[in-house]
Amino acid sequence: MPRKIDYDSYFYVDKSPIHGKGLFAKRRFRKGQYLGTYEGPETEENDTYVLWVEVEEGHWVGRDGKNILRWLNHSNEPNAEFDGYDLYALRTIQPGEEITFDYGEDPAG
Repeated sequence: MPRKIDYDSYFYVDKSPIHGKGLFAKRRFRKGQYLGTYEGPETEENDTYVLWVEVEEGHWVGRDGKNILRWLNHSNEPNAEFDGYDLYALRTIQPGEEITFDYGEDPAG
């Protein structure tokens, strides 16, 4: 069950220098802080906002993002990472900084 987060007080969506729109911090987050859970229905179809998680060796489950975390962009030097569908800060994140994660490997190969 996802923890309750007031996403409106944590984040905002704005134009991203990385790609299209991105997710930005409204406040400071400390290293290791829980940022939210990627919520949405499970899917087997790949799409723009699907986050794939390897639940066991070679078995991937997709979740079609329906909350504000769907605006996360990729970075080779991310400031956040997923543990399953839960997002955590990898380092201190300052207000106004874009929240990013490494998209990692493609489950489709």
